[in-house]
Amino acid sequence: MKENDITVYTQPDCPPCSFVKELLTNNTIAFTEKDIRKDSLARKELIEKYKAMSTPVVIINDQIYYSSDLSKLPEVLGLNKKN
Repeated sequence: MKENDITVYTQPDCPPCSFVKELLTNNTIAFTEKDIRKDSLARKELIEKYKAMSTPVVIINDQIYYSSDLSKLPEVLGLNKKN
């Protein structure tokens, strides 16, 4: 798989956020995490730039995936192999 530029907007106590981070970590995919509770600029960016009010939001090479799109991530990341 080619190297992707991945940013994940998260917050504590967010099960879908944990799912995304585990998916990426377990597949040794590098990503930048932006915790909107700790980083007010990240929170502002999430709301103003991506028009999102909830997490997770995943940005992969400038493509936006909202929490409703999480099922698409394995395919987008090339992780379609059967377990």
